[in-house]
Amino acid sequence: MRMADNTKLLRSPASSGLARVLTIASAVQWVIALAVISLVIIMSAYGSQVLASEKPVISAARVAGDEDRTRIVFELNAQVTPVISALGTPYRLILDLPEVTFAFDKRAQNAEQGLVRDWRFGLFAVGKSRVVVDLVAPVRVDKTLFLPSIDDQPSRLVIDLVRASDEEFAKFVSDTRSKRTASREDAAPKTDLMTAQRANSKPVIVLDPGHGGIDYGAIGVGGTLEKAIVLEFSKLLRDKLLESGLYQIHLTRDDDTFIPLGERVQIGHDLAADLFISIHADSVVRGKKLARGATVYTLSDRASDDLAEELAASENMSDIIAGVELEEEPTEVTDILLDLARRETRSFSVYFAKTLIGEWQSAVRLIRNPHRSAGFRVLKAHDVPSVLVELGYLSNAHDEKLLISEEWRERMADAMTEAIHSFFRPRLAGRDGAVSQ
Repeated sequence: MRMADNTKLLRSPASSGLARVLTIASAVQWVIALAVISLVIIMSAYGSQVLASEKPVISAARVAGDEDRTRIVFELNAQVTPVISALGTPYRLILDLPEVTFAFDKRAQNAEQGLVRDWRFGLFAVGKSRVVVDLVAPVRVDKTLFLPSIDDQPSRLVIDLVRASDEEFAKFVSDTRSKRTASREDAAPKTDLMTAQRANSKPVIVLDPGHGGIDYGAIGVGGTLEKAIVLEFSKLLRDKLLESGLYQIHLTRDDDTFIPLGERVQIGHDLAADLFISIHADSVVRGKKLARGATVYTLSDRASDDLAEELAASENMSDIIAGVELEEEPTEVTDILLDLARRETRSFSVYFAKTLIGEWQSAVRLIRNPHRSAGFRVLKAHDVPSVLVELGYLSNAHDEKLLISEEWRERMADAMTEAIHSFFRPRLAGRDGAVSQ
């Protein structure tokens, strides 16, 4: 009787509804389970893509050998294939890589061994890293091999060099020139910025943070990198100038990328800039205790003093440091119109330099004779007023402390902004928002 009652109960309308609810709940659970599984699969695939997209890491490097045969070894976590080329005067080996992370301190590595005098590394262009090896003699690459990871040993990229004759090295340079050129052009195509026409008549100002990427510039007594401090300052100055609404502002670089000297000049020319300011914080060999304070340099065929000559020589080495083939300097200007344009440009450059010093005097410390001149390659645009500003000298401990001080940078940027307003005041007179006297 109870069995019959139970059966009747299960067959009742109420029990049928409960069964449907249980069935639906079970189906929902299956749907949720399938969704979770799908999500896990998708996240796993995404995670694999993220891992695959991470930059290879070079965790260590070393050099071993003698002046007949030398081996360069890089330890890394993924296979990379270098594009190897060479440059002469001085002898250099160029290793171009996809962008990698250099996760070791060069100063802890003993690079001066055998055929290697020194070496440096860093970001060379967008998506490209570069290692430049200074050589004590001409070489040829005997072999290059990649050794995969075994047990606890990391993967290794091995490059074996052997001594060669000058003739063999010259052929090496010639044969690899196209590889080196293609590497730069593929990595850093010109942007629309370089070919764009002016959108309005606002004065165009190009700020040029010195060095970058593989070219560190000076290193302060406390370890401050010139390429980093001048980029940070240039962005601060850009923002202050943009706040006025009076100018178009462009930076030759806005990240840690190397830009050759000639390309920096070309950027100013292509943008028809009204003012080009190259910003630096150098280190000097002579007179470390005396070289302190802000300085502004303009272009001249003969250096105004020993310090200017030394700094120009150092700055003009930037392309050599980064492994860029130097182009021949243009011959003397023979076109009279071009010569007149160059003279007028230099006059405007000198005028801005004097205006800048006038604003600096009440704001920051200046070096003795703060307006100097020398043959800086980055100032050689014949049609763009150009100056090179030394914010201070990283070889001086007092200057280094100021350069990393936010308060000092604000004061310096404000003074430079006022100098730029004064320089363009005649042109801006009568315009809405123009700077008053």
